[in-house]
Order: sequence, then C-alpha cells, then structure tokens
Amino acid sequence: MKTFVLMTRLTPDVAARMKDRAKIGQAWMDEVKSKCPDVKFLAHYGLLGAYDFMDIFEAPDEEVAAKVSMISRANGAVVAESWTAIPYKRIVELAQEI
Repeated sequence: MKTFVLMTRLTPDVAARMKDRAKIGQAWMDEVKSKCPDVKFLAHYGLLGAYDFMDIFEAPDEEVAAKVSMISRANGAVVAESWTAIPYKRIVELAQEI
C-alpha cells in the first residue's frame, strides 16, 4: 500500500455549516468506504490555514487515491489534492542513489 495525504478546502456554503460537520463527514466517509474499500485512513486533522482538513491514508495506487479526491470534490470540497507521501528513510535511500 502507498501512503497519500489528502488536503481539502471546503466550499463556502459547506464551511458555513460547521454544526453539520459530523453528519457531512460521516456521509463522505461512508461513500469513500463503499467506493474505495481498500483505502485505510491513518489520520484526520482539522487545520487552521489554507486548507480545512488533512487526511493521511493508504491506498493501493494513485488511481484509488484520485477517486478519494474526486469523492471529496463531489461532496463539498472546492479543492481536494492527494499527494504521494514517501517515507523519510526511503527519501534518504533514494538520495544515496544519485
């Protein structure tokens, strides 16, 4: 499994409904689990900055990670970026190869 970081910014209308956040978030998670059953979430954070949320998850490949981003966009995210995360130890190993 590969590790990915999902950075999400909500649309203004969804962000304004923070009291409904638990319900909206659970509906999103249910859809991800249904359509991407191999995805394993490792962490979920609310952020104060350019993004509203950060999720760290494992997925079998980039296509499944893209589906997670697309589901986020379809459920109220104006921005949903999935970034590949490479463990630091592996980065050091790769650096030794160049």
